[in-house]
Amino acid sequence: MDPEIENKNATAPSQIDGSVNFAQVTAVANRWMLDFLFVSLCRRFKEDKFDEFNETLSIFQALCPSLKGNVHHEKTIICAFLARVMHGNKLDVLFEEEVHVMPLMSAAKIWSDLEHTVEDGSLFKNISHLLLVQSVALCLEKGKRSSASSALEWFENNHEFPQNMMVKLSTIVTQKETYHPFLMSFSFSRLLETIKSYLDAYLEKNPSDYLLKKATKMVQSSQNIEGLEDVTTQESSLSEEANKSPENRKENKKKAACLRTKRKLLSTKISDVWQNDSVDWIHCKKPFVSLRRISRSELSEMTSPKKDTAKIQKTRKRPRKWTLQLDRYLVSGVKRHGQGNWSRILMDFDFDGRTGTMLKDRWRVLIKANKVE
Repeated sequence: MDPEIENKNATAPSQIDGSVNFAQVTAVANRWMLDFLFVSLCRRFKEDKFDEFNETLSIFQALCPSLKGNVHHEKTIICAFLARVMHGNKLDVLFEEEVHVMPLMSAAKIWSDLEHTVEDGSLFKNISHLLLVQSVALCLEKGKRSSASSALEWFENNHEFPQNMMVKLSTIVTQKETYHPFLMSFSFSRLLETIKSYLDAYLEKNPSDYLLKKATKMVQSSQNIEGLEDVTTQESSLSEEANKSPENRKENKKKAACLRTKRKLLSTKISDVWQNDSVDWIHCKKPFVSLRRISRSELSEMTSPKKDTAKIQKTRKRPRKWTLQLDRYLVSGVKRHGQGNWSRILMDFDFDGRTGTMLKDRWRVLIKANKVE
């Protein structure tokens, strides 16, 4: 090869790199990474994956250290808002310098700066009201009446809400009505679902999927290449067998033809990565793990090979009657997860061996007795 051509080829990359400002390239790459992490955080939030959300949040915070301070970028503000809502039911988590400002109160402060991102004014007011009511309701649920009064006073000084709502909440706090129907109508699960609808609308208007689509295309192309390699390996093995046994050449040709049709059927279409798969996740049932202690007699009966299953079922204890404490657990669980999510409610409280069907029947009894709404 000509030495002059080699020198030209060697200097070409350096000339290309020198023609572009590296600081500008870094800024574009950082914006793509932040967009990818932003979409990942929104996805983890919509899927209610708390641990995965915190892991992605730590990476986002490493790229954007101002997450807990004064934030200016729109998507960074939304991430800070989601982080506070995700930790909203944990009163010991602090996002502000003031100790009495709980996560949902801090979220309400940030939410007021995001009004321009919400096209529907009623949706903005609805989320604001849910943040107010849930800040008070969580304090009452934790048995902290003074904190509920402080939260109500803080909202009254920093935000504008309807006077009748503030008076109603003040009466509920004074009378310590933890399970008041008004509080249950503004549940924490309803807050999460309303914010998820806001995220869907925001992502549809502000797509941040460039890096995600490129990564998806790369993964799918690599899968197609692996599939083609497998087909090629099978075809070569068939040709070797055909050379060894001339009698089976007709069958091998048919098999090779089938494999060629499969090669054509390999999909190269990019699937919609923004399709909401939360519906499948909702219908997926989590395994139930009972927290009830097993006595020694029950354990010996279960492990004994001499006794059959019929005898073991006879010695099994029947569930006790519903107590006032169990009813409180049930009401609190429905308030937190919503009616119908009995498996989740069973994982939060010890219902003394009861099943989801028993919880559903008991809830119907409470409704008929007008003890709950």
